[in-house]
Amino acid sequence: MKTSAELQLDDDGRLRHLLTTEGMSRELLTEILDTAAQFAPVAGAPVKKVPLLRGRTVLNLFFEASTRTRTTFELAATRLSADVLNIDAQTSSTSKGETLFDMQRTLEAMQVDMFVIRHGSSGAAHFFAQHAAPGVSVLNAGDGRHAHPTQALLDMYTLRCHRPDISQLCVAIVGDLMHSRVARSDIHALRALGAREIRVIAPRTLMPSGIETLGVIPYTDMDRGLDGVDVVMLLRLQRERMRGSLLASPGEFHRAFGLTERRLAQLGSEALVMHPGPINRGVELAGDIAYSPQSLILQQVEHGIAIRMAVMAMIIGRGPTA
Repeated sequence: MKTSAELQLDDDGRLRHLLTTEGMSRELLTEILDTAAQFAPVAGAPVKKVPLLRGRTVLNLFFEASTRTRTTFELAATRLSADVLNIDAQTSSTSKGETLFDMQRTLEAMQVDMFVIRHGSSGAAHFFAQHAAPGVSVLNAGDGRHAHPTQALLDMYTLRCHRPDISQLCVAIVGDLMHSRVARSDIHALRALGAREIRVIAPRTLMPSGIETLGVIPYTDMDRGLDGVDVVMLLRLQRERMRGSLLASPGEFHRAFGLTERRLAQLGSEALVMHPGPINRGVELAGDIAYSPQSLILQQVEHGIAIRMAVMAMIIGRGPTA
């Protein structure tokens, strides 16, 4: 059986699906970022549409709640002139016992060109891609704790807009590493782009065993871990995935691992702050930091549209100049 990294490429090494950033080459990752840069001006155009995917059908299939991801995928497909269908998985036939395989076959019979899937189980997007009919592509919008590739890609794009040479950066990823698919995808992307140093900072209860094998340096002390970093990528505490007492309290987490005004001041005025959202104010960061001059959080949301346009164009379109 092919891995997700192998399954997402066709025989010519081009994207057929997007399932993970793991194993993605620097060249392919850079091509996606460059393509997104060509689509970014569409957001400021009087008519925010290009006809690249006219006649194509994109189906958003979300089994988990989402605001940013689902909306930006829908906007991306719409701006490419695709027909967009949104399926509420809570009211779909899976609630009546239909299997994912049967659901996939049924929807493919409606001539869908691309599935955008978010699912609570790791490997769900891989399953869809493995069984996809010829000409049907799968885009992973987040699967369990496994991967969230477009979030990592938009993070890299946002970072590159402010620090073009990522190889010079020391990046710290802070928070709920145990449950975060975003952290894993960001680590793979940062490594592919040659980041100088990648640190991960978390309480011992939220630090995955053996994370060093991903090429990162783990810290369980926030102040030591932040010393000298250029970029702080904060993670949301994913209480919906936690089992047992992994944290004393949100307040205690904020005191020990939250990004406070004091900690940000110690990093210096050139340090950048990122967060995939939604933000838990007073937990991952102090409220005023979210929209401070050093924060890239809103830019991450904006750039998500261009990244998702780029990926869709590369998979089922012909490029931004078509």
